[in-house]
Amino acid sequence: MVNTEIPNNHTLSPSSLSGTPLLTINRDATIDLDSTNAFEGPEKLLEVWFSAGPQSLPEASATGGLKMVPSEVWKDMLDLVNCKVLSIVESEEVDAYLLSESSMFVFPHKLILKTCGTTTLLSGLPKILEIAALVAKFPHAQADAAQGQPTAAAPYRVFYSRKNFLFPDRQRGPHRSWRNEVNSLDRLFVGGSAYMIGKMNGEHWYLYLTEPNTMLTPPATPEREQSIKVLDLPECKLTAKRCSMEGEGQDETLELLMTDLEPENAKQFYLDHASAVAEGKYFQQAREARIDAQKHLGSINDKDEAGVREHSKPSNDWKLCDDSVDVFSNTSDEDSLFASGDELSFPQELTTEGHALGTVVSDSSGLSAVYPAARYPDARIDAYLFTPCGFSANGVIPSPATGGSTHYFTVHVTPEPHCSYASFETNVPASQTGRETADVIQQVVGIFKPGRFSVTLFEAKDPADDDIGLTKKKVSKLEAIKGYRRVDRIVHDLEGYELVFKYYERYDWEGGAPRLGEVVF
Repeated sequence: MVNTEIPNNHTLSPSSLSGTPLLTINRDATIDLDSTNAFEGPEKLLEVWFSAGPQSLPEASATGGLKMVPSEVWKDMLDLVNCKVLSIVESEEVDAYLLSESSMFVFPHKLILKTCGTTTLLSGLPKILEIAALVAKFPHAQADAAQGQPTAAAPYRVFYSRKNFLFPDRQRGPHRSWRNEVNSLDRLFVGGSAYMIGKMNGEHWYLYLTEPNTMLTPPATPEREQSIKVLDLPECKLTAKRCSMEGEGQDETLELLMTDLEPENAKQFYLDHASAVAEGKYFQQAREARIDAQKHLGSINDKDEAGVREHSKPSNDWKLCDDSVDVFSNTSDEDSLFASGDELSFPQELTTEGHALGTVVSDSSGLSAVYPAARYPDARIDAYLFTPCGFSANGVIPSPATGGSTHYFTVHVTPEPHCSYASFETNVPASQTGRETADVIQQVVGIFKPGRFSVTLFEAKDPADDDIGLTKKKVSKLEAIKGYRRVDRIVHDLEGYELVFKYYERYDWEGGAPRLGEVVF
């Protein structure tokens, strides 16, 4: 159904249901947004954890952890990244920020920042550490201006990843090469590990991660080293990242990185196409509503007329309606329903970029059915369609079983043929959906129809699994995707995690070699 009900400027969602996520729209940031020059779809993805879970926040930290940081503070940090906040969906456990270039998710214990284009994501990382220290009150190293040491909270773990860029020569700051990005991260953290996963001369994926209880770099003196506090975390038999809220289940993140989208299918992410779809649905629904009203009022009139005739004869001037148009007649032409004086006008918000057309595309493309409302009644999708094309959406997905744990998904689309790209990321556990991971992948791939795509499944280790059994289980989850052949498969055993990477190509796809661009060291 086409939803045109958008809250007023900087207001909360009109929903009064308890526990329903709230939406705030920043209309100032949406003025003059234009995706004409957008070119680099593949995102940079950063996760910074300040404790192992929302229930294991350090005692000295602020109540609510990172979630109590005002949005204006985060906006200042995002200025360093070169992106703006379009809207915010607020829920009890996570705030989802839809950005001009992708998304940000703020939990009490961690922040996830995903940005595309030529954004300078890692330039915002020192500010994130400072905000965590000064505003969220996480344990931190004191500033030392003489040594150029800023105030910075010591993170619990850090994860940074991205696909190989399509146009690496256009990147800015530390993102001009993977080598520069690793050097930038190593200057902040001790003991980080950098990986390139996949073929050097083919599609590949980069990953940087730190070990639990990350140390800041460098503690230049013994005194400063003492000021860097290791978080006092509760003991947990599971891996640290899984030591989280009861009922949250196994920690896992699924990411699909899709290129070479089928051109005709990609048109649904263009503003003109989406507006035409919205117009057709809008007038169709209006027509159906008037037909229903005609039938309903017609049946009421039949009953009233029968009652009148039973008690008295009708007068000569008694009429059901005007002689010229009998809107209650079952034989009336449907077009006559629109012949009245009040013209049905098409809403302006369904002709311009924004959240209204974003909702249209989310519904018409099938994205809103990945986690359907029938199973997730409290879920909220915040979607935006850009000019002249391009699409972003965040989903906040409360657990239907417990009503407590809240997960997310995020989608971003660059549909232009010369650089077409779409990404889908979620941490909704497969056990919660009742479907195999491959089924979710199949549904998403069916929406975008990419010529080729990569899958990463990042999942916390289960101590009950031996290495061989765990590898077989991960591989089997992603093996068969209808219409695609698997080209590459890699399984990594990392600190506390198993990572599965797979690369697929569509059987009928006739594209060329992968666009590599950057130099690998």
